[in-house]
Amino acid sequence: MKLAFVGLGVMGFPMAGHLVRGGHEVAVFNRSPAKAVAWAKAHTGRAATTVAEAARDAEALILCVGKDDDVRQVVSEALDALAPGAVILDHTTTSAVVAREMAQKAAETGRSFIDAPVSGGQAGAEAGKLTIMCGGEPEAFARAEPIMAAYAQAVRLMGPPGSGQLTKMVNQICIAGVVQGLAEGLHFAKRAGLDPADVLAAISKGAAQSWQMDNRWPTMAQGRFDFGFAVDWMRKDLGLVLDEAEANGARLDVTRLVDGYYGEVQAMGGARWDTSSLVTRLEPKA
Repeated sequence: MKLAFVGLGVMGFPMAGHLVRGGHEVAVFNRSPAKAVAWAKAHTGRAATTVAEAARDAEALILCVGKDDDVRQVVSEALDALAPGAVILDHTTTSAVVAREMAQKAAETGRSFIDAPVSGGQAGAEAGKLTIMCGGEPEAFARAEPIMAAYAQAVRLMGPPGSGQLTKMVNQICIAGVVQGLAEGLHFAKRAGLDPADVLAAISKGAAQSWQMDNRWPTMAQGRFDFGFAVDWMRKDLGLVLDEAEANGARLDVTRLVDGYYGEVQAMGGARWDTSSLVTRLEPKA
């Protein structure tokens, strides 16, 4: 297929590369032109100088940008340039409100929009093993699913527009609670004089096991946080969660508490640290 990809950050750069390896013709755009040029040199693709240029006659537009207004801007610039009947596939984590808004806007021009936030982080993007939760119409999803297969190990349609973003919010709620639990467990183990590595070996094959435990406990114990999903990004996501909870009446006591803890980590200078850095607010200051 002829594709356009907008947003070449730590996720988008490898995802767009997987599309080329999947046999697609890909034009890319990034707000920092140097990154688009670097991507084009690394892959058999084309760096465009505008969103509209990248989207010209494309059968699908894939986005992986920053926030709601970024999505609005890209869709506005690309919509008229896309091929008739094209599908817009948005991997940005946004509000469900903007997903529904963009779906309506696309439909008015005879195109389709799928909100498709991802889970799996940079490592998942590089390995082509992301989990993707989608919202949209079944016919549009059927056309988008083979595209996502290039960089995903699991893709699921959750319901109408906005459902993918709502599911991603559930994902972030669960992660926030698990990471805080790990932080407190590790902190307690150290205060109790236990060896963190021994504790991990003892409990990681039982009911306490999780992806976060397997992949983040060792680096948390070592005080390493210069990688992974940044605290700034998590706070953006949790802000979306809490806004949605205000609208739907959900009680998210722990999520609200952990969001505040991430605010403390930001104040400590950890805005770009991995989300597992929650443990730093419990440890004695050096």
